[in-house]
Amino acid sequence: MRLTEIQPPAGLPVDGYGPGFFRIAGSVHEGAVLVAEGRALAWTGPEDPAPLLALVGRIDVLLIGTGDSLLPLPGALQSRLEAAGLGVEIMSSPSAARGYNILLAEGRRVAAALIPVSAVPPP
Repeated sequence: MRLTEIQPPAGLPVDGYGPGFFRIAGSVHEGAVLVAEGRALAWTGPEDPAPLLALVGRIDVLLIGTGDSLLPLPGALQSRLEAAGLGVEIMSSPSAARGYNILLAEGRRVAAALIPVSAVPPP
């Protein structure tokens, strides 16, 4: 029998979230966060597109979580990101975190820009 060593994907999984925070690879990050290329960085939100545009050519898919529910991005930000060459998907932050983890596990070049939720829904 031949055994093949499995290499875990490069990147940090989103382990959980709650009101105002995300837990990424075991570390708690308060406020909005950008998770890309094995790093989790504070992000000021859609008003600051520079960190997102800096990912052009380095990732294929950018998932943007807009908090508790799906909200449109301000201005022409989505069009601007797509014109720069990023595949952009906008969804609620819980959905974006799950999607990011799935794509990361598949070995995709993915990033997630996440705005925290205001409250955790009851189980």
